[in-house]
Amino acid sequence: MRLHTGIRAAAIIAATTLLAAGCTSGDDTTSSSPTGGSTEKAEKVDLTFWTWAPGMDDVVKAWNDANPDIQVTVNKQDGGDPAVTKLLTAIKAGSGAPDLMQTEYQKIPTLVAADALADISGAVDSSIAGHFADGTWQSVTLGGDAVYGIPQDSGPMEFYYREDIFTKYKLDVPTTWAEYADVATKLHEADPKAYLGTFSATDAGWFTGLTQQAGASWWGINGDAWSVDIDSAASQKVASYWGDLVEKGVIDNKPMYTPEWNAALNDGTQAGWVSAIWAPGVLAGNAADTQGKWKMAPMPQWNAGDNATGNWGGSATSVTSQSKNVEAATKFATWMNTSQDAVNILVAKGGLYPADLPGQAEALSAPPAFFPNQPDFYTTATDIAKSVQPFTYGPNVNVAFSAYNDQFGKAAESKKASAFLTALTAMQKATVDDLLNSGFTVDE
Repeated sequence: MRLHTGIRAAAIIAATTLLAAGCTSGDDTTSSSPTGGSTEKAEKVDLTFWTWAPGMDDVVKAWNDANPDIQVTVNKQDGGDPAVTKLLTAIKAGSGAPDLMQTEYQKIPTLVAADALADISGAVDSSIAGHFADGTWQSVTLGGDAVYGIPQDSGPMEFYYREDIFTKYKLDVPTTWAEYADVATKLHEADPKAYLGTFSATDAGWFTGLTQQAGASWWGINGDAWSVDIDSAASQKVASYWGDLVEKGVIDNKPMYTPEWNAALNDGTQAGWVSAIWAPGVLAGNAADTQGKWKMAPMPQWNAGDNATGNWGGSATSVTSQSKNVEAATKFATWMNTSQDAVNILVAKGGLYPADLPGQAEALSAPPAFFPNQPDFYTTATDIAKSVQPFTYGPNVNVAFSAYNDQFGKAAESKKASAFLTALTAMQKATVDDLLNSGFTVDE
């Protein structure tokens, strides 16, 4: 059942107003060009940057060498929830926060609600949005006019498959989800130990990306209120589809990233993987002997001829609300994520898949080493990345993802398709209840 609830976003709206005012406060004394050099004499600005991505020292060195008036210091942090907790602690204390922070897309609403991020819409060029897929840009704007970061990397989802096994069993690469179900059935019938994929109840980001492709957006901002729509028709379609495959036994129901899953990648009993652009690194690390046997294709579509995908992972560079140099910090973040020189370093030294669409062709001119048999790997990936669908995260993603692990864990274990829909409804309730308990107003 679809439940529409309005969750008052007064805290976020208020924070947006305050931070927008802060962006024009005049604290920034520098007008350095993002491509290097200063346009006028200014006092030196020192910025701190919290990040966990590799290769950032190289990117920052390139900037610092060209911009003596705006110097950036990298401070390596743990990623994920520890980084968010550390930033929120500094914001609450009123000191100790960096100027810039690497922020996962799904964490941005939580940080905005805590007044931790600055709205940099007044400091970014209006053309910047054109560097990114619409869905990726929405991740930093929450669907509104405020801008809470410059996208850095993204995780457009794709379909990976063992080409040798498909050839052996004369299987066609599925272009629709209906075809995927048929191929999964044919493969499992040909080899009862083999599966085209698995439903992983420990990877909420994976499932979120699947629903994103189908047109879902689990949260939304309606005026001064939030809406929660995890149990939407689009999400129900995805949950029902995978539940049906699990119940029929034509795909596996075990979590990813386990010893059993790794072994299946190696021995070919896991012959496909709906994953993201960073999958080659995982495959190289977990199934090195299968190099050259995999290929990548666009995600199967719900309707023949459609062109849509979701994201699994990705992050932006945000300016924190404690920064006294918002304009300078924004210039650096923009240069780092949209200039060709910086994007090249992010790829070569950091191994990131850049969110910047214009920079991908040069930075990704060669396929991943694990895919020597697919020279057009990144050409295909760039086309796929353009089709990322809009999706808005909410301020309590952690609660929704935890509920996914609990509820879909039970559903996958039961192998009942109906349990997958029940799990989705339970996720919706848990998310809404948490917002109510946290002091948000829910407007039915």
